[in-house]
Amino acid sequence: MPIDDAKPLRADAARNRARIMAAAEQVFSERGPAASTEEVANRAGVAIGTVFRHFPTKADLLRAIMKDLLARLVSDVDDLRRGSEPGDALFAFFTNLVAHSARQKTVIDLLAAAGSELNVPDAVGTLERSVGGLLRAAQQAGTVRRDVGLAEVMALLVAVCQGAVQAGWPADLQTRTLAVVFAGLAPR
Repeated sequence: MPIDDAKPLRADAARNRARIMAAAEQVFSERGPAASTEEVANRAGVAIGTVFRHFPTKADLLRAIMKDLLARLVSDVDDLRRGSEPGDALFAFFTNLVAHSARQKTVIDLLAAAGSELNVPDAVGTLERSVGGLLRAAQQAGTVRRDVGLAEVMALLVAVCQGAVQAGWPADLQTRTLAVVFAGLAPR
């Protein structure tokens, strides 16, 4: 069992875990999920054994990154719900996630794998519920069509993020593509 699911960490262990997570996010962003744990250890400035004490397998490390990423996305949704109009919040979340995906290959690679080998259904479900709340609020405000479901919104999010990553979309193409998506979501 990884340490993050066990008892609270000592201060030095917590610092090492944070360094490993930060390094892993950078390494996997640059090289994708195929990057090695040795690279992560080197970047974090710790021994490979320290990585494995916190994350016994590479899948455990990727799972921890995915959970952390999903928690940050849920936090972003919550911040947008509090600080924006409902339609604006949903569209801002789309825009931010696509821009982030284009900069960080990890986001889309991990989201694509989330339903399979990473097995983080609770974290994915929490994100889906959060996005669903944004969708319902936008529909109630009249800024998104009422016949659009959460499944379509999540599929659009994944597809547009995947396109941004795989095609290396420049910012202007991201903007134009999102304008098409948003026009399709707008009431007729």
